[in-house]
Amino acid sequence: MKKIFALLTLVFAYAHVGHAQSVTKDAILGEWLAESKDGKVLIYKQGEKFFGKVSSGKDGSRKDIHNPDPKLREQNLIGLVILKGFDFTGKAWENGTIYDPNNGKTYSCTMKIKNANELEIRGFIGISLLGRTTVWTRVK
Repeated sequence: MKKIFALLTLVFAYAHVGHAQSVTKDAILGEWLAESKDGKVLIYKQGEKFFGKVSSGKDGSRKDIHNPDPKLREQNLIGLVILKGFDFTGKAWENGTIYDPNNGKTYSCTMKIKNANELEIRGFIGISLLGRTTVWTRVK
């Protein structure tokens, strides 16, 4: 009986914690520092979709040299839109893509607020299980 009570207590505690943090649609708006600390991304809204562009980097003159389109390899990374087309689904931002200028590849992506100052970004190919997660920090 004690084990069942303990299990139920854990389940209810988890359920309560899971609903304690309500997320608003615009919670991700603003500037975020990448986990690698080598650049910042400004997340903004256009209509009902969310996007993000590189707002600064350690090397402000860095070009998009890995872009699969040779015509775009001379463009600056500063100002480059790397997050595109996200929808807010109530708890996360989904159905978008993230472009990685370090390898020139674009991945499916989801974003979730961990807390007021941390944004979890998950890039993946195909299904979310096959991907990588990084955490960005809000710039104050």
